[in-house]
Amino acid sequence: MPGAGAGGNDTLFPFFSDFKDAAVRLGLSIVETVVLASIFGLALVVNTGAIRLVLRRKGRPGAASCLVLNLFCADLLFISAIPVIAVVRWTESWTLGEAVCHLLFYLMSLSGSVTILSLAAVSLERVVSIVRLKPSKPWKGRLVAACLLSIWVLAALATLPLSLFFSVQPLPTRGQEVYICTLVWPTIAGEIAWDVSFVTVIFLIPGLVIVISYSKILQIAKASRKRLQVGLAYSERHHIRISQQDFKLFRTLFLLMISFFVMWSPIIITILLILVQKFKPDIKGP
Repeated sequence: MPGAGAGGNDTLFPFFSDFKDAAVRLGLSIVETVVLASIFGLALVVNTGAIRLVLRRKGRPGAASCLVLNLFCADLLFISAIPVIAVVRWTESWTLGEAVCHLLFYLMSLSGSVTILSLAAVSLERVVSIVRLKPSKPWKGRLVAACLLSIWVLAALATLPLSLFFSVQPLPTRGQEVYICTLVWPTIAGEIAWDVSFVTVIFLIPGLVIVISYSKILQIAKASRKRLQVGLAYSERHHIRISQQDFKLFRTLFLLMISFFVMWSPIIITILLILVQKFKPDIKGP
């Protein structure tokens, strides 16, 4: 993750602060604020509306519905950071104190991690249902609660170092000293250990689950089409229903997989580039 070692000469990554030229500062700040406010408002309306739609459904919410609700809640947590970021885009120098610095990026990473883990859980639950060629049995309330709790606890523990090691640091710029909220690792070894663990647990494993689920649904869709052609086992009408369900879930899972990699690939690439730069300072960082 971008940051600096405890005693190193690494360049501090400013994260939320952006020091603009005086000539364009006002205009850029206004544009940034409008964009951030638009994203915040749109995300708030979409997520709250989606939550209402799910809760309005008749009957007790199933496992998939609960996991989807978890996605919406995680997204709401993520956008809660936008007003704070908007303030920093105006002040440039960090003025919100140590507590907010410790929490801001932690909550953003926590919500992102919960989103990815929930996407993997949804894809796994859906593919199990398709493999059975019938709706899966409803999960008991305690099992659903345990699954959701496990997702949040795992995400909270995986991102905890971001809360511990984010701090307010001075940064000389343009002949004066300003303050930024940045990540400072105690040791390079600790940074490498966390990077590898985080990438594996929050990126590779959920990504593998999504890819395997995607592949399995593709196989089922092809097999269903073949059964339709030879007319075995079930009636033609039943085969068509299954085929439509397979392809619908196939498309949904495909979109989930694409969003997963689009969201996290740039972050993971940045993590790796920062690590490489620490051992080869001549390489230009992101």
